[in-house]
Amino acid sequence: EEVSAWDIDVRPDFKGLPAGSGSVEEGETLWLEKCALCHGDFGDSNEVFSPIVLGNVTEEDMATGRVASLTDPAVVRTTLMKVATLSTLWDYINRAMPYGNEKSLQADEVYAITAYVLHLNGLVPATQAINADNLSHIEMPNRNGFRELPGFRPISAEATR
Repeated sequence: EEVSAWDIDVRPDFKGLPAGSGSVEEGETLWLEKCALCHGDFGDSNEVFSPIVLGNVTEEDMATGRVASLTDPAVVRTTLMKVATLSTLWDYINRAMPYGNEKSLQADEVYAITAYVLHLNGLVPATQAINADNLSHIEMPNRNGFRELPGFRPISAEATR
């Protein structure tokens, strides 16, 4: 029982995602209540943490799955420019947010906040609801932006969505 209580990780292939769902609209309400203080109303604040909203990401970057501007030291790097897998974003929100009250969100709240973050970044429409079934179909801007290191298992292309 103790071990299963700690078994909350979500892998790059989305194994471990719990049941649940959340909409952009629900996420916006939760965001303003639980996240905006540190991240700004629209995820663009740079006062406490790096901005979350995409910046300097082109259509070509989205097509190739590699954010070219990350190599430019003059570019302000945002969270979603760097995250290769959507499962990483979901898992991080689930484990580490909100700051000071970590692990307090229910699965539906994590889905909703994730939907809102994706919407802020233009990755899903305002009418979108996300869940364990459709989360893996959303492509991240830097999904191909990490190189494989010797001795590490490669992640399949499907797992990087």
